[in-house]
Amino acid sequence: MQQRHIAATIPGIATSDGAGVSLVRSLGQNAHSRFDPFLMLDHFSSDDPDDYIAGFPPHPHRGFETVTYMLHGKMLHRDHMGNEGLLTSGGVQWMTAGRGVIHEERPQQEQGLLSGFQLWVNLPGKDKMQPARYQNLEPEQIPEITTRQDCHIRLIAGELTLEGETYQGAVNGIAVNPLFADISLSSGQCLTIPVDETLSAFVYLFEGSGSIAGKSLVNGANLLSAGDNLTLEAGKNGLRVLLIAGRAINEPIEQYGPFVMNTRQEIEQALRDYRAGVLTGD
Repeated sequence: MQQRHIAATIPGIATSDGAGVSLVRSLGQNAHSRFDPFLMLDHFSSDDPDDYIAGFPPHPHRGFETVTYMLHGKMLHRDHMGNEGLLTSGGVQWMTAGRGVIHEERPQQEQGLLSGFQLWVNLPGKDKMQPARYQNLEPEQIPEITTRQDCHIRLIAGELTLEGETYQGAVNGIAVNPLFADISLSSGQCLTIPVDETLSAFVYLFEGSGSIAGKSLVNGANLLSAGDNLTLEAGKNGLRVLLIAGRAINEPIEQYGPFVMNTRQEIEQALRDYRAGVLTGD
């Protein structure tokens, strides 16, 4: 067995997106802060409605997937095809934009805490023009694991074997074979987690403190070295992290805002399609 360690870190920086939603961005701050196959990770969290009330008005996507994981609050998704869904605390939407989606995301509350994550996952070139599809998961559909040491895990995607039991996440059929887990440890707890050695992996710390292989986690994305397992150790106030892994695509990336393709010509075609009203192919 080869233990993974922290190879690099990308601390989160405060920014805004959509119609002025305040958030912290780690992956995707620029073209050099991606982590194949992951393009961007945003963490939004505020109990001030001015930070989130305007939401994300209608906007397009092509060539990748968006993952929205709600921790607290309510967010309405609506798209050009008439799909509509309400994300609530603990719910997940894995949207494969493929050829094209035009959608909006609107908070469904005027006060209180709204918090969660949006992850952008690249698609291989052969899959970028597939029809759009969605996996919408209610909170109760996400498998929850409690270890004998009382560590808690919500398994959104991927396979995880712990203490002789194998668990399967709620999301399936994703090209990069992702692992996406929300992990909580109490003060001083340790947890060793197997991670397929073929996957690129990182840990995002968003509550408490802790370490991996003796190196402290930063508040942001902690990129992991190669290996087939990692050991999390919680600090005195415990910790809560996302463990995210996926198979690297190793293809060129051309990005223009919400369009992610392999070549400049494909980006220009996406822009022409959007302006002509045929981005989605409907």
